[in-house]
Amino acid sequence: MITILEAILSLDPDANVTVCGGGTDDITWRDGTTAIPIAEIDAEVIRLEAEYDAQEYARNRQAEYPAIADQLDEIYHNGINAWKAVIKVTKDKYPTG
Repeated sequence: MITILEAILSLDPDANVTVCGGGTDDITWRDGTTAIPIAEIDAEVIRLEAEYDAQEYARNRQAEYPAIADQLDEIYHNGINAWKAVIKVTKDKYPTG
């Protein structure tokens, strides 16, 4: 889940802001930081969540790929085509979004 603070910092990386409690009513803008309208923050939360969700396949693949040392060992002992076959199992299990 994307937080309001993550959305604010995505919109303005230099924002000096405090978010207590996690709700849009709990935002305190500090040191001259221009407040970002709540509608823009809400839209950014939705955009960032969609971006995160679209990368689920990549996170799943990363968790299942063999360690690099094991992949190199596979290439050394069995060749590139055998390595490709090992990797393809995970790629097929988690196709690109």
